[in-house]
Amino acid sequence: MRTKAFIMGLLLAASSHAQILYHDASAFPLLGKATEATLTRYERLPDSLEHISRKPLWNLGRNSAGLALRFRSNSTCIAAKWEVRNNMSMNHMTPTGIKGLDLYCLQDGKWIFAGSGRPQGKVNEATIVKNMDPEEREYLLYLSLYDGVTSLAIGVDSLSTLDRPAVDLPVRRKPVLFYGTSILQGGCASRPGMAHTNILERWLNRECINLGFSGNALLDLEIAEVAASVDASMFVLDFLPNATVEQMKERAEKFYSIIRAKHPDTPVLFVEDPIFPHSRFNKNIAREVEAKNETIAAIFQSLKKKGEKNIYFLSSKDMIGHDGEATVDGVHFTDLGFMRYAEVLYPLIKKHITR
Repeated sequence: MRTKAFIMGLLLAASSHAQILYHDASAFPLLGKATEATLTRYERLPDSLEHISRKPLWNLGRNSAGLALRFRSNSTCIAAKWEVRNNMSMNHMTPTGIKGLDLYCLQDGKWIFAGSGRPQGKVNEATIVKNMDPEEREYLLYLSLYDGVTSLAIGVDSLSTLDRPAVDLPVRRKPVLFYGTSILQGGCASRPGMAHTNILERWLNRECINLGFSGNALLDLEIAEVAASVDASMFVLDFLPNATVEQMKERAEKFYSIIRAKHPDTPVLFVEDPIFPHSRFNKNIAREVEAKNETIAAIFQSLKKKGEKNIYFLSSKDMIGHDGEATVDGVHFTDLGFMRYAEVLYPLIKKHITR
């Protein structure tokens, strides 16, 4: 034991004088993509949609929500250099959530938060965690939720190794695919790891694909085609905060049928509109939420009557609690809201996903 402690001490002393060396992240697996046929690595929609999708939808597809890098290293520190597309900011979401990074480490089969890469602007450099023992660890690095990452390098100390992951976690076979709105994209998590799709990815230890498009989950049928191209274990359709009653009546069954045609037996989950806290005061919002939830319930029942199997429905009744404290602005979730939502979704998804 004394010999081991002495060696560890020498390694730590040496590492304190080691320089950080950066390695291009393109050498490491990237989780969370529905397709590899994208214009650049860290975006979500296929390049074929550049001149087909609505411009706001296309631009949101260039955000890196849900994307995560996997690697392993015995470095005493983990650092990153990254550049984002627009250096954007919003008045209700932290810069770290918008354009930062979030690092997790695998310990005893569970992903444990290790640190965040806090951004300084368009071009960024941060030491995410330091002063660690020089032991080999598996890492999961979440990319920014809104501002798209255009380049990424991982920094480790010069005496260490940096390699591809040695274990297949989160499991990449049969991912869970989510389609939805700004909430699903991650607004307004304080950091990338706190978006509910990323929380669920860690809890399930299953890759999750985030097709959340802020303000633009309007049931565009080409997005259904993108979703249908994925051999998913479950499809979660969570579009109600954006789609109008008219859009749902016009497109929801068609959107579903595009997915179902390619995946006749895969579970599909329809999610109600959240009961937004301010709807207890704003009666227009209350009526809108009620109308949307009545509409999706009718569509769901219609599908059931037509004989559709493996479709499920999630009520928003207990989705984010009843104390009114789970949102930033009455709509977009805080970390508390995302955690509560993940707790509601987790048992339902775990029960139905393919093992």
